[in-house]
Formats: sequence, structure tokens, C-alpha cells
Amino acid sequence: MGQQHTKEHCQACTPPARRPWWRDQGLWAFTLLAAVLSLGSWWPAARPVSEALWGYLRAAGWAVALGLLLGGMVERYIPKEYISLLLAGRHHRTVLASAGLGFLASSCSHGCLALSMELYRKGASVPAVVTFLLASPWASMSLTLLILSLMGLKGLLIVTTALAVAASTGFVFQQLERKGLIPSNPHTQAVAVGFSIPEDLKGRFRRRKWGIGPFLSDLKGIARGSWELGQMVLFWVALGFTLSALFGTLLPSAWWDRLGPTVGGLLFSLLLAAVFEVCSEGTAPLAVELYQRTRALGNAFGFLMGGVVTDFTELSVVWANLGKQAVGWLLLATLPQVFLLGMLMNWLERR
Repeated sequence: MGQQHTKEHCQACTPPARRPWWRDQGLWAFTLLAAVLSLGSWWPAARPVSEALWGYLRAAGWAVALGLLLGGMVERYIPKEYISLLLAGRHHRTVLASAGLGFLASSCSHGCLALSMELYRKGASVPAVVTFLLASPWASMSLTLLILSLMGLKGLLIVTTALAVAASTGFVFQQLERKGLIPSNPHTQAVAVGFSIPEDLKGRFRRRKWGIGPFLSDLKGIARGSWELGQMVLFWVALGFTLSALFGTLLPSAWWDRLGPTVGGLLFSLLLAAVFEVCSEGTAPLAVELYQRTRALGNAFGFLMGGVVTDFTELSVVWANLGKQAVGWLLLATLPQVFLLGMLMNWLERR
């Protein structure tokens, strides 16, 4: 019995095998970005694409890095029991807590990808992760202030509606999970009855050792967690940036003038959102410009929210980590809401 326990203990302590270099997503991400950025230097026709990609990196690269850093800090400091207790329940308050956390996260869509996947690794339920992912970019505190400064009370309507879409989608995913139509999170950890986060925090604080050694150990743990998280999202983020730069330079700017408050204009706004959405704070002024040109508030809302729902990078990361069922249901649950709410906003604007 003791020999078997020792054997299992040794197997559990064995470090995971090193990932082959050709499966390193971080390496391929940097290779792809470097190739496209340098393409314009020797092929003049590709210079607009390289410049657009560099602009996207300046606008949203910091958010991706911040998301990875926050994810590494969550990995180092937040026990799985906390996430499982707060964000793995099947009650409506779990979805509302996820929406509130997304609002406070104040991260752009590509930045919150890393953080949301870290919450998933820590045991948050799929409905909670989806809610956080939808709430963080467009219903965030930072974007609320930006939109309010640009659009006033109509901006507040857009942000609160986006938050409502995030919460309602989370409720839909809870029903899907109950019916077994989407897989549950295998990382969720059982929490003992009566477990108290404040009491556990007090115990951890009392037991913590202070000094240079523990501090360096924390930095190493944060770096390791950030790098492991980067293996999940970096390649898809790089591919999303590249596609956005490619298609963004090919779409004529005159098309914006055709985006009136019509069904076609709203649908075209959703299509453009899938191409142009890179960073919430960077795309918000484009939505304001769209509204000022067309007076179609619903189109501006569709452009903002549609970028999160249809963004290739986000859908790729969700597919790779939460499964293809989650991607399909995400589109089915959100796009009709965004379209109908956009039509309602356009109708109210015309009255």
C-alpha cells in the first residue's frame, strides 16, 4: 500500500514533458507577426497590410500583454476553490457575478481572452466564462466612460444593453449545460461544505513567508502561468490581427456611407465588425463616427457588440478550449439578440 502510494506520488510530481518546438504556439505567433510586418519592406504592394498590422499591435498589443499578466497572477494567487465557489455554480447569481467581474476587468476583447481562459483553467463554468467574455470588452468600466464622453446618454444605453446581452447569453448557456448540450468544465474542483474564502485568506496570510526568496518565487510563478496561458491564445490572437489587417485594407472606406438605419445597413455593420474589431477602446470611436454619419444608433450597437460575437480570434480560442459546441451556441444565442436590439434602437432613433 505504501509502495503504491509512493509510486503515485512520484508520478504526480513528475514534471510534464517539454512541448516540441514545432507545437509552440508562442513561437508560431511571433513568426507570423514578424513575417507580415516585414513583408511590406520588400513588397511595396503589401506595405498597407504591414502598416495596418503594426497599427493593430500598437492599439491592442498592450491589452494582450496585460491579459496574460493578469492571467499569470490569477494562476499564482487565486486558488481553484475560490473560482469554483464563485463562478462554477448553476445559479443565476453566478452569471451576474461573471458579468460584474467582466465590467470591472475593463479589458479589451483580445486582452480579456487570456484572462477568461485562465478563469476556465481555474474551474469557472462555461456559462460564467462566456458571460465574462461578452461583458468585459463592451460593458467594461473604461469603455463606459469613453462611450459616455463621446455619445452621452445614448452611449449609456449601448453599454447597459451590451451588459444585458452578456447576462442573458450566460443564462442560455446555463440551460444548455443542464441539458448536456455543452460540456462542463473538467477543471472545476469540488469545494468542501462551509468553505469560507475570507477565513481561508486569513490562514494563507498568516502562513505566508516574506522576503526576497518568496518574492522571486512569485515572479517566477506569474511568468510561468502567463507563458502557459500564452500557449492557449497567442497564435490565434496573431492570426486574428493578421486577418484584420488584410481585410481591413481591402474594404473601401466609401462603404461606410452606405450603412444607413436599414436591415441591410445593420447586417453590413455586423459583417464589418467581424473584420475591424481589434480593441474595444480603439474601435469605439469608429462606432461613434458611424453613428454621426448615419444617425443609426442600432448600427453602432451592432458594430460594437458584433465585433465581440463574431471576432475570429475569440471564436478560435473558444473553439480550441471550450469546444465547437460552445462556438455554435455562442453565435446562435447572441447574434439574434444583437440584431433585434439593433433594429429596435434604429426604430426608436427614427421616431
